[in-house]
Amino acid sequence: MAAAGWLALGPGPAAAETPIQIEVVGGLASVVQYTRYEEPFWTRRVPEITGGRLRADIAPFDRRGIRGQEMLPLMRLGVVPFGSVLLGLAAAEEPELNAMDLPGASPDIETLRATVARWRPHLEALLRERYGVELLAVFTYPAQVVWCRQAFSGLTELSGRRVRTSSVGQSELVTALGGTPVVIPFAEVVAAVRSGVVNCAITGTLSGNAIGLHEVATHVSRQAISWGLSVFGANLDAWEALPEAVREPLRAGIVELEREIWTAAGEETEDGLACNAGLPSCRQGRPGRMAVVEPSAADEALRRDLLARTVVPSWIRRCGPACAEAWGRIGAGAPGIAAVRSE
Repeated sequence: MAAAGWLALGPGPAAAETPIQIEVVGGLASVVQYTRYEEPFWTRRVPEITGGRLRADIAPFDRRGIRGQEMLPLMRLGVVPFGSVLLGLAAAEEPELNAMDLPGASPDIETLRATVARWRPHLEALLRERYGVELLAVFTYPAQVVWCRQAFSGLTELSGRRVRTSSVGQSELVTALGGTPVVIPFAEVVAAVRSGVVNCAITGTLSGNAIGLHEVATHVSRQAISWGLSVFGANLDAWEALPEAVREPLRAGIVELEREIWTAAGEETEDGLACNAGLPSCRQGRPGRMAVVEPSAADEALRRDLLARTVVPSWIRRCGPACAEAWGRIGAGAPGIAAVRSE
């Protein structure tokens, strides 16, 4: 598709003064990352930082009728010139994309930061070479943790319980713990826990509170199972069609947006736990009476063992030799998981 299909440049002599108009496909609708950060950035800040030279229309992918698995192929074709891609969904077709957010790999946000920094150059090359996409940012949602309707003191006590999961990797982790994974849409989690369809659920600390999970569950773990990373990128032709005087402030603005989203994810993770426990520090959620389960030394040892014994080997089996090579070169040297087997 020609660049003119993406950029609305006015005709004639006034073209230089006519703002460039672009279409952006954002992340999930009705979540804080989109409503508080993505949408205001594109609709308000982008015209400011580009001196009025660039304007954007943005809508979340799930309100554009686009499946998350379709985003990268559509970006490769140029149908979506600028967009956010949820890696967990895209990994259904391209498992290598999930290397940065394997279940159990990052129990806290500082570990996640280090993991993303380690894998980012590899992801940048992969997106450029296979999809013709320029990586501009990596975003994260708050921590996805375990909630249960009966008491538990750590990961080992998930054995024998039915646990709501949202990805293949989460399901493999639960199975390795002796539990039974049940894939359930987010909107149905509270009803499933309330009715006993599942005993526990893996979901976000604050998003779970927002849907009332704190009213039907009694215990929630601080230890992150996964996070929910997404990348923001641009079709290379669409990106290079922008004048350099627009690209540079836009890139700098997206870097700042990325910092803001990461800061918010850490704060929202802690705020969700505070709200679920009914602490005075609760700001954004509704106060509950839940017990927050702190990870023990045994949980940490089990997490590392599961990475070596189940999570990474299963991911490599799905992904193939390229992932085995990448893990040996990038992932195996990470602090705390050097013993992970890549074959």
